[in-house]
Amino acid sequence: MRKYIGELGLIITAFIWGSGFVVTSISLDYYSAYQNMAVRFLIGGVILGLVFYKKMKHVQKGTVIKGAILGSILYLAFALQTVGLQFTTPSKNAFLTAVNVVIVPLIGWAIYKKRMDKFEVAGAVLAMLGIGFLSLKFSAELNIGDILSFLCAIVFAFHIIYTAKFVKTENPIHLTVVQLLAAAVMGFIILLFRGEAAVPIVDGAVFSLVYLGIFGTAAAFLLQTVAQKFISETKAAIILSTESFWGMVLSIAVLGEVITLKMAVGAALILLAILISETKPRFLKAMPLREKV
Repeated sequence: MRKYIGELGLIITAFIWGSGFVVTSISLDYYSAYQNMAVRFLIGGVILGLVFYKKMKHVQKGTVIKGAILGSILYLAFALQTVGLQFTTPSKNAFLTAVNVVIVPLIGWAIYKKRMDKFEVAGAVLAMLGIGFLSLKFSAELNIGDILSFLCAIVFAFHIIYTAKFVKTENPIHLTVVQLLAAAVMGFIILLFRGEAAVPIVDGAVFSLVYLGIFGTAAAFLLQTVAQKFISETKAAIILSTESFWGMVLSIAVLGEVITLKMAVGAALILLAILISETKPRFLKAMPLREKV
């Protein structure tokens, strides 16, 4: 039962992130990317801190350290993605960032000697291909933005892995609040160095920051942290990769975007990835997979 609760939590997280594409684009019309990151993390951390004020009184020193590590990793990932976007196309940025779905099981196997589940690995590969069909305009060109976006994928993979590792022994609420506040502190330090610390209050645009702070940050990362207590890192990465799928669905439903064959293939591959990792079909059980170094 807990496994299904974890999966539902991650599906909701992916849906929230998918719905945030339009809101983020509105916000970036008025605020710099660095202001956007710092404020959304601050709003998210403060909101959760107030909601769980009594629980936060009992936060342990070890949780603060681990939360600060997660917050640092999280901010670095967002920063790499943001800077990378300035030098490459949004479609390539989205695809390369989502490659973390394949990197997660590889890191677990190579560094932590963690057994690889063949069904989850197959699902991860299919999910990456699906994201490619959904977002990537195929091009052989490689630039610094592509490299930064790929580094972002690696950092996001470590965030998923360490979240799963830390949440086994720490309170997920404490861990989420501390990591968001740590990311906010890093964000405002960067703003000071960039001379962007004065964040203007713009009518209409403030709503987008509040939405991103409450839903795209506080709710989404709390759900992710709690959910990862119950399911594996690789399956978490696969489910979170449906962010691009939900973005497509909402673009069609809300913005009237016309679905193409490439989009349909991508969506089908992502759904197949989840189905394989969840149901473990018999035809894959006969396939060998090396599980140890």
